[in-house]
Amino acid sequence: MGEYLSASLKNEVYWRAKGLCEYCLSPEKFSSSTFEIEHIFPASLGGKTVLGNLALSCSTCNKHKSHRISIVDSETKKDVVFYNPRQDRWNEHFTWNNDFTEIVALTGKGRVTIKALKLNRKNLKNLRNLLCLVGLHPPK
Repeated sequence: MGEYLSASLKNEVYWRAKGLCEYCLSPEKFSSSTFEIEHIFPASLGGKTVLGNLALSCSTCNKHKSHRISIVDSETKKDVVFYNPRQDRWNEHFTWNNDFTEIVALTGKGRVTIKALKLNRKNLKNLRNLLCLVGLHPPK
């Protein structure tokens, strides 16, 4: 991340996200790696290290997002900005499939985010399936 993050700012980001990756909605407590605080609008592009530009992200979503903020939507052939957890409502851009193991796009923004961040990775689908079996998925 590069810039210093105070303990209070880190705590606010974690509290606000309720321990979930703000993109794939996987819970950190069942992850094999610690979640990261990422810049929604990347610092490398001038994004600020302020609460309104920070999101809790699993390391894989963060890695796939990288310094990008958009990609070309395969349906419209237009550049579409990724889902922004500070400005967008998850339920307006995504929903779950019937068995709650896959995230389904409702919008172009949802499509490009699912594609770029690989929100339906095999290991995530497996985790979601197991969490469903014990009543811990989908998140409330």
